[in-house]
Amino acid sequence: MSWLDPVTSAVAEAAGLDPSDLQLSPEVAREILDIARIASHASGERINAPLLCYALGIAVGRGASLDDLAAVVRATEQS
Repeated sequence: MSWLDPVTSAVAEAAGLDPSDLQLSPEVAREILDIARIASHASGERINAPLLCYALGIAVGRGASLDDLAAVVRATEQS
């Protein structure tokens, strides 16, 4: 069990959610970590990684596709 598991469960409980609602598949975890890497490196500011991931979480929670948003972030890495 990693540090993230009990903390995620506690967050779910505090939010009135089922812990399984907050579990990340290995693929999603890798995607988010890559997005965070891009945000940090492309901007030169490590603080942008968690802020961007939070904004993406809001967007996904409101129905956006993580894959589509990741493509947008990756496009900024190319420019």
